[in-house]
Amino acid sequence: MSPENRSGRRVLVTGGASGLGAALVAAFAARGDRVIATDLAEHAPGNLPERTDYLRLDVTSDDDWAAALTHVEDTWGGLDVLVNNAGVAAGGRIEFLTMDDWRGITEINLFGVVRGCRTFTPLFKRQGSGYIVNTASVAGLIHPPSMSSYNAVKAAVVALSETLQHELAPYGVTTSVVCPSFFRTNLASSLSGSDPVVEASAIKLINGSKLTADDIAGQVLKGMDRRKPVILTDRTGRLALRTKRLLRPLYDRTMRRAAEGVRRRVERNGPATKNPTENHA
Repeated sequence: MSPENRSGRRVLVTGGASGLGAALVAAFAARGDRVIATDLAEHAPGNLPERTDYLRLDVTSDDDWAAALTHVEDTWGGLDVLVNNAGVAAGGRIEFLTMDDWRGITEINLFGVVRGCRTFTPLFKRQGSGYIVNTASVAGLIHPPSMSSYNAVKAAVVALSETLQHELAPYGVTTSVVCPSFFRTNLASSLSGSDPVVEASAIKLINGSKLTADDIAGQVLKGMDRRKPVILTDRTGRLALRTKRLLRPLYDRTMRRAAEGVRRRVERNGPATKNPTENHA
């Protein structure tokens, strides 16, 4: 049995100080895994479970990733599971998203994942084992209106993960991509963009969900146990994807109604607070 199949695995989780990352750290630790939680803060949060260490890691920094690899090799001599979970939320109509908005979300949500995969793949190949888990979103599989930047980077994470599923399998390395829909988390506080009308709607959906980060983390571990290439964590996501694949006219009508809803909210609330022609550098 390969190392990543046993309890007592060596696990690194990015974005592990809060939200889904913290829930994943707790879920791995509860199984008896040894975990390194990483995040931007200089010091460890006060709620880390037993068998958990903390390491500052900015996923946009090549130096921080190199330091994480060195730390893992010096501390454990290897790694069994890499969870690329760190990310931010964003939304907005295409004319309101600035190029800085696009660069910011791409650097964190996509290139942060790419850096993690590039950093640890050579180690996994040398070991002949390993498990990469990339957190995307159901927005990487279905593409609602007014979320172009978020949809695009999450779809890229899905594509990257599928590529690595095939590319790394000959080396004994497994890859899964996690695609949750809305759940209650502090991700709403990280919403960034230039379209306050759309941001308000996203916050309402996140805060109104009945699912918690712990619920999603439990489903992630179950999906990993089954080596599922795509881990859909909730009924809403499964139903939406099934509708897109099998009932495309219904899917298209639903998305057009959502876009019409945005248009009506904009009309009720008046013009946006920012000029969409500003800051397009």
